[in-house]
Amino acid sequence: MKKPRVLILADDCNPDWPSLPVVGYKYALSLAKFCDVTIATHVRNWENIEKDPQSAGIDFEYVDNEYIARPIHRFSTWLRGSGNAAWSTAMILRYPSYLAFEWEVWKRFKGALNNGEYDLVHRITPMSPTMPSYIAGKSPVPFVIGPLNGNLEWPQQFRAEQVREKERARALRIFYRYLPYSAATFKKASLILSSFAHTARDIPKSERAKSINFPEVGFDPKLFGCSDRTPAFGGPAPYNFVFIGRLVPVKVSEVALRAFCESAILSKHRFHVIGDGPEMERLRAIVQKNGRSENVVFHGWVEQRTVGEWLQKMDGFVFPSIRELGAGVVIEAMAAGCVPFVTNYGAPGHLVSNNRGYRIELGTIDEMVQRYREAMEDAVKNPEQLQTKAEAARAYADPCFAWDRKAALTVPYYEDLIEGRQITDRQDFT
Repeated sequence: MKKPRVLILADDCNPDWPSLPVVGYKYALSLAKFCDVTIATHVRNWENIEKDPQSAGIDFEYVDNEYIARPIHRFSTWLRGSGNAAWSTAMILRYPSYLAFEWEVWKRFKGALNNGEYDLVHRITPMSPTMPSYIAGKSPVPFVIGPLNGNLEWPQQFRAEQVREKERARALRIFYRYLPYSAATFKKASLILSSFAHTARDIPKSERAKSINFPEVGFDPKLFGCSDRTPAFGGPAPYNFVFIGRLVPVKVSEVALRAFCESAILSKHRFHVIGDGPEMERLRAIVQKNGRSENVVFHGWVEQRTVGEWLQKMDGFVFPSIRELGAGVVIEAMAAGCVPFVTNYGAPGHLVSNNRGYRIELGTIDEMVQRYREAMEDAVKNPEQLQTKAEAARAYADPCFAWDRKAALTVPYYEDLIEGRQITDRQDFT
């Protein structure tokens, strides 16, 4: 069969911006290796895409909806008071500008779609199931949406952190189904890729037969491989633990630092903090209060492309975040051979099942501090377990989550749709 001809919608698609933009970019680039693609993305991504050598030879179409996106972004930033908080508010306000993006794409490509120049349309970003698609109801060819990710509730024990994250607007989320184009998005979609059980529950029951489990996270083997591993794993050197992420309330990084700093057993080892944010001052105070300034190092932000180098040097990735929809950094740690210590809630708990790391049960902050401390102490006292878990983590990440592998797993679904065959779930991500 000839290569599928795919129009990819990727509003968020940027090699230098972390989280969703880089995920969208990596997935789109890998799909281009297996399909004839045109990637429609926002004009804001132009500079970073064009200077990246990996984008050479790929057809990017830059769409300009700044006439509405710019004023809404300014208003959203003012209302939220920060770019690192009130994500539900940001998503609500983004609705009109995203519809304008798809409207501009439709104006540009409706002729080509109606003339049969593409076999299907695949919207890979945005990934929120609350963001409707205008094109889903217009496309004359099969429409694929996802991987979607969303619908993870705030744990009851962390309502204070929800307030600090300015997430009061989350209560309005239930009304997204009444937005224009929302019902048609799922009804008209030929295939829905959804991430993890929490997202699958958000798909309308009438459309779940078209939904398959397909997590959105992935990793670049060139950046997160294991070839340069230098961990202690029971050797004479101190163990090195690391937290990587935004220092914001939802990540509850204080749990990781308190667990490390309050342990006499861990006093011979080291903890690294990579990231920055409003919690920095509180974290430094925790370290100083416990007299562990020589054991804890704050590195601030590092470039995305260097995160893999850090993970290859670390023995354990300690990530107590309590509301992770996808947790791409967890897969990156697993691929790099760095054993994850995660909260058993949402995506991290799913990824780290089956002895692929340490899963710490959700509880109050004090309860989680104790549980994370016990897990890290167990790791340094039983290094053979650390090695076993690292090997299990790599064995899970490599065949399922390398970007090219994920793209290759996507193509058979495209072929089924193009040939009119019934869709069946072809890959087990458990």
